[in-house]
Amino acid sequence: MRILVLNWRDLAHPAAGGAEVYTEQVLRRWVREGHDVTLFAAAVPGRRAVENVDGYTVVRGGNRYDVYREARVWWRRHGRGRFDVVIDETNTVPFHALEWVDDGARTIALVHQTCEEIWHVNAPFPADLLGRYVLEPNWLRRLGHGPILAVSESTRDALARFGAHDVHVVPEGYEPPPLPAHPAKEERPTAVFCGRMVGYKRPLDVMRAVVQARREVPDLRVWMIGGGPDLERLRAIAPPGVEFLGRVSEEVKHDRMARAHVHLATSVREGWGLVVSEAAALGTPTIAYDVPGLRDSTRAAGGVVVPPHPDALARWLVELLPRWQGGIPPVPYGGAHSWDEVAKTLFHAVDEHARIPHGH
Repeated sequence: MRILVLNWRDLAHPAAGGAEVYTEQVLRRWVREGHDVTLFAAAVPGRRAVENVDGYTVVRGGNRYDVYREARVWWRRHGRGRFDVVIDETNTVPFHALEWVDDGARTIALVHQTCEEIWHVNAPFPADLLGRYVLEPNWLRRLGHGPILAVSESTRDALARFGAHDVHVVPEGYEPPPLPAHPAKEERPTAVFCGRMVGYKRPLDVMRAVVQARREVPDLRVWMIGGGPDLERLRAIAPPGVEFLGRVSEEVKHDRMARAHVHLATSVREGWGLVVSEAAALGTPTIAYDVPGLRDSTRAAGGVVVPPHPDALARWLVELLPRWQGGIPPVPYGGAHSWDEVAKTLFHAVDEHARIPHGH
C-alpha cells in the first residue's frame, strides 16, 4: 500500500513527544512489510526538506502554524495520484485531509488526544476560550465526518462528545528499554516525575504534594525529570526533597525510573500517558490523576488513579509508599502492547477502511 501520513511534527522536531514515537515505530515496521510510506511534517532547523528515515520518506515544510497549509500545497504539486490512503494524524489541529484529498485516495484520522482543558493552561485569555469553545469543537466536528482511529477509550469518548461516531480504538505500544543490569530500588523513599516542565503537565502539583507528604514521610524525595520553558522558574522555588534534573538521556531517565518506588503523573489530560507504561515496565507503579488518558494507561499498568488535586496525591503517596518500597515485578510492555502488534493492528484498521468506497 502507498501511505501518506500527515503530522505537524516528526521525531527530529525539538518538540517531538509520544505521538511522534508512536508514528516512527509504526511506520518503520510498515516499510519492512513492503509498504511505500511518506510522512509530511513541519520543517526542522538543520534537517533536509526531504529525508529518508528508516526506510520511509520524511517531507518537511512550514512551521507549527502553517504546516497544515503547506501540506495542501505539497499535495496539489506532488501528492495527487501517488497514494492509496492518507492518515490525518491530529495533535489538536487536524489537517482536514478529508476535505482536500481529491483523487480517490481514502482518508482516515488518527487522534491521540483532544485538547479541551489544556487550552486554559497553554493559551492566554481570551484565546483559551476561543480555542476551547469555538475552534476545537469546529475542527473535531469536521473531523468526525470521516472515520477516526483513537489510541484510548478516553479519546474515543471525547471524540463522541463532538459528534464523531465512526471511531475505532487502536492499541498503544511500548518497547521496554534494555538495561545492562536492573538497578536496585533506592533505600530512601523516592518518587519520580517525568515530563516537560509546562503548565498542562502540572509539575507544581507534584511539588505541593511532596511538601504535604513530607510531613509524614520526612525523608521523601522526588526526582523531576524533563526540560521545558518552566524548568528554571520551578527549580528556583523547589522545596526541600525536590530535585530538578532537567532533560536527561534515555539511559539516565530509565535508570532513575527503575530506582524510584513510585512514578507520579499529573497532566491535565493525555492521549494515553506513555511515561506510565515506561515506569511500569521498569517495575515502578504510578499514582496518576484520574483524567482522560492517564486513567487508561495507569489502570492497564496496575497503578492507582486519584482525584486531580495535590491533597489526594499526597494522601495516596503516604498510603502506598510503604507497600511499594519493597518493589513490584515489571509489567510486560508496561500495560501497553508490543510495537509489532500495534503496527499490525493499525495497518489492519487502515487497510480495512481503504477498501471501503466513499459514502459507505
